[in-house]
Amino acid sequence: MLFPTTLVGSYPQPDWLIDRPNLASRFPPRIRMQTLWRVPEPFLSQAQDDATVLAIRAQEEAGLDIISDGEIRRESYSNRFATALEGVDLENPGTALDRSGHPNPVPRIAGKIRRKHAVEVDDLRFLKRHTRRQVKMTVPGPFTMTQQAQNDFYESDADAAMDYAVAVNEEIKDLFAAGADLVQIDEPYLQARPEKARQYGLRALNRALQDISGPTCVHICFGYAAIIHSRPSGYSFLTELAGCTCKQISIETAQSNLDCSVLEQLPAKQFMVGAIDLSDMNVETPEMVAARVRRALEYVAPENVIIAPDCGMKYLPREVAFGKMVAMVEGARILRREYEGRA
Repeated sequence: MLFPTTLVGSYPQPDWLIDRPNLASRFPPRIRMQTLWRVPEPFLSQAQDDATVLAIRAQEEAGLDIISDGEIRRESYSNRFATALEGVDLENPGTALDRSGHPNPVPRIAGKIRRKHAVEVDDLRFLKRHTRRQVKMTVPGPFTMTQQAQNDFYESDADAAMDYAVAVNEEIKDLFAAGADLVQIDEPYLQARPEKARQYGLRALNRALQDISGPTCVHICFGYAAIIHSRPSGYSFLTELAGCTCKQISIETAQSNLDCSVLEQLPAKQFMVGAIDLSDMNVETPEMVAARVRRALEYVAPENVIIAPDCGMKYLPREVAFGKMVAMVEGARILRREYEGRA
């Protein structure tokens, strides 16, 4: 099928589950923030399960082709995995600058980074029990986790990134073994820190993907629209991903009005084209979605395009998020009618 639709990963958590005003008032948490949850600990896991089912059903009702768990159990896209690793001192966090340039509490690396156990496999199994559609899982990337940590152990951040990569690699292998159809690595800091990314980011990313047989995607963006408000018209780190072993690259084009001609420089890749503007609370029309995707289709074959939002929908009101998903699905139908007729 041409133009399959999916989320980047996250879907809005219900107000009864998480303190959304508190969540939106700060930078995404890098350490654990149990105070964000409105449900007491003895009942939290059950509540997260129930909210995950709601997120799955919303995606199905909207008509998405590839379903995520909405990252409902996460306080941020990265902290659930990053704080589950050995070598991280959770009692004495460190500090690092967020991509906005502000200091944020982060995991402090006090020993060798190792994955102690699978972190997201049970989440994947829950997802597969509740949908018959294709499923994807997302994991934070090794470079991004290194940038979101205070390194008090390794001789260099590059060394830390390689051990993060080993941990991510082990997780991805377990996710595919458990039945994932697609695994996405979130690496927004490749864009935020391009100089360091060129030094060791791609090497760490390829180590995370080493010997992976299933289809993988790398998500690279300009940050949550609710947190980072300005957008350049082009990426500072994108063409370098021609050297990445991933199959797909997830990019944002809607809010940034990306110059899509750069995609010609990555001819071997599929693209998850971000066609939903998460800074705008107005729901796009299907025609707007289709028009945004057509900009990429000038440079990418239709069979290599997946349609998605620019980034995670975590900060949107649920009714807005649902409306935007429906518009995305209807926009994909418009494009299928156009391009299937050309075959």
